[in-house]
Amino acid sequence: MKKCLSRAVWNRVVVVLLICAPFKSFSQYWQAGGFLGTSNYSGDLVQQRVDLKYTRYSIGAFVKRDVNRYLTFRAGLTYGRIAGADSTNTDTMLLKRNLSFRSPIFEAQLGAEFNFLDLDEKRITPYVFGSVALFSFYPTTKDAQGNTVNLRPLSTEGQGMAQYPTRKQYNLRQISIPFGAGVKILLTDNWIAGFEIGFRKTFTDYLDDVSLTYVDRNSLLRSRGSKAVDFAFRGDEVTGGHVSPTSYPTDGTKRGSDRYDDWYVFTGFTLSYRFGGGGGYGPNHWKKQKVSNCPRL
Repeated sequence: MKKCLSRAVWNRVVVVLLICAPFKSFSQYWQAGGFLGTSNYSGDLVQQRVDLKYTRYSIGAFVKRDVNRYLTFRAGLTYGRIAGADSTNTDTMLLKRNLSFRSPIFEAQLGAEFNFLDLDEKRITPYVFGSVALFSFYPTTKDAQGNTVNLRPLSTEGQGMAQYPTRKQYNLRQISIPFGAGVKILLTDNWIAGFEIGFRKTFTDYLDDVSLTYVDRNSLLRSRGSKAVDFAFRGDEVTGGHVSPTSYPTDGTKRGSDRYDDWYVFTGFTLSYRFGGGGGYGPNHWKKQKVSNCPRL
């Protein structure tokens, strides 16, 4: 009797699983949307981790795939700008160095989000995310007349020079690890708004073209010309204030610090449209898809 009962229960479980199987994939949706916010930088040209005086804009687009109520895959493209300058620091040594930079950032990322709550039930959920990204940058600065100067070709720290064989030219395309947190709000059945902050761990110390020490002035002059010397050290351009102009430092004098790599940060608002998942698009479609008529055991 018990054996027959067990077999009957097992058969019923199999039937229920077969009936309910479509509901598992039915809850998978796509999202397409945009990002608008700010970008910041952390590196050798700022005293604190992030200098808000050099906040710039960022903009992007993304697609997402909601696997279930808690897991979302994401892919996106983001453009931003970062900048920094010694002239706004308070440290005397940084003021004497008098360097500055700006750079565009193009990023393509692929990753996942973990949602802490069921968005359709609570209409709001915090989330965390992690990704892998490929990004490009190109540090530049302005001369005294306001003209843009590309810094990488100047080899300001002896990159690629025979006299400094261990200093290789840095790549303008790099890998970064984006991670951060945010919050999503369900505005309607289809529209989702959000806010997130994302930190980017990079593996380069040259977002700002500053990392190691000064190289010999005469060697730099012979290899790269007077323009390279002019922009490797700009302390002789300092005017006014309590800091006097200084001459080019000797070979090996500290210019930056390679103890930590540079970072960049994207912070802003998101807006996305949710679609797919099967079925119609009635007024309460997203809520109805969660209700199953599966028989109870």
